[in-house]
Amino acid sequence: MYKFKQTLKSEQEVRDFVRGLTFYGTGGGGDFDTGVEALMSQLEKGIEIGWVDPNDIADDVYTICPFLMGSIAPMTDQTREEMKIYGLDAETRKYDWKDMLALAVKRLEKEKGKKVSALVPIELGGGNAGACIAASAMNGIVTLDGDYTGRAIPEIQQTTPNIFEKELLPITTCDAWGNTAVIENAVSWRMAERMGKFISAAAYSAAGEAGFWMTGKDTKEVIIAGTMTECYEVGKFIREAREAGKDPVLEITAKLGGWLLNRGTVTKKEWWDKDGYYWGYHTVTGEKDFQDNELKVWFKKENHVSWKNGDVFITSPDMIIFVDDTTCEPFTNNKIEEGQKVAVIGLKARDVFRLPRGIEVLGPKAFGFDIDYLPIEEFMAR
Repeated sequence: MYKFKQTLKSEQEVRDFVRGLTFYGTGGGGDFDTGVEALMSQLEKGIEIGWVDPNDIADDVYTICPFLMGSIAPMTDQTREEMKIYGLDAETRKYDWKDMLALAVKRLEKEKGKKVSALVPIELGGGNAGACIAASAMNGIVTLDGDYTGRAIPEIQQTTPNIFEKELLPITTCDAWGNTAVIENAVSWRMAERMGKFISAAAYSAAGEAGFWMTGKDTKEVIIAGTMTECYEVGKFIREAREAGKDPVLEITAKLGGWLLNRGTVTKKEWWDKDGYYWGYHTVTGEKDFQDNELKVWFKKENHVSWKNGDVFITSPDMIIFVDDTTCEPFTNNKIEEGQKVAVIGLKARDVFRLPRGIEVLGPKAFGFDIDYLPIEEFMAR
């Protein structure tokens, strides 16, 4: 048995944790409510939920990374009617998010013929990391204090196992209706992402997948350690700053060594759902201290490229985070609407994503923009 580094004992602690996850989700990473519901479902059963230090696991045990895959675009009535053609509706649905991940993990164990000791979230985000911890509790194993991106990302190759050339396949999948599949071979990480995404798209973005089968030794070489604890502390800090009557936006920006990029009103939103991804632009027109500052942000699930008054500004791998202007509650991009008052916070990328290989997979050119990555601190020093 592993000793938990930290456990969540109340709904407030769960919500603090998922708030921090959503903050670092940079607009994606799954829904806040999904993470809260998944974790509370286990807490209410009296099951201990939390995470363990990666250094506590042995080199010769095995870990798995489960992840939710699909678009977070709003679902239309037309889409719901189309789903019924394939027997996919609320009445026939069998599994929720944590169930899908738990079943994908079991299927991967069966595929490998071995038992796994720990799970690793693929990214930081309310849905993905929250459901991962719930799935580990359901399987009677633990989640490690860390993840493979230190933020949220839209594509599976934008992870540390790829940067350090570890294994991805096989990938097992289970959707909300019990349809399953295994991706055994793919010519590249991008192709594995495409195959997994289209399996998810077939299930209208209600699919859980599992991959990255690794030894404890390999896991410890690539995991960004401590991020579960960090998310809990960030979410708690935001709440406590708010309760103390402080400006939580300024407080958290200062605490994390970040920059306030804009503060004002969302004056335009453009979005579309394509190839299993949620794409679009948000335009924020600055007010007060940010008067005459227009910030346009492009997202592919998460926020990746921005322009300030028409000029290229902050890009991935650095982080662009939207929060409520008053409460500092973080937004996933599907929850942002025209007319909302928001603040936009910028943070440095994790060090590994500032290596040449990290910039290659998560910089602006990885998304098709002919833009050279410039670190956020260099922009803000101008």
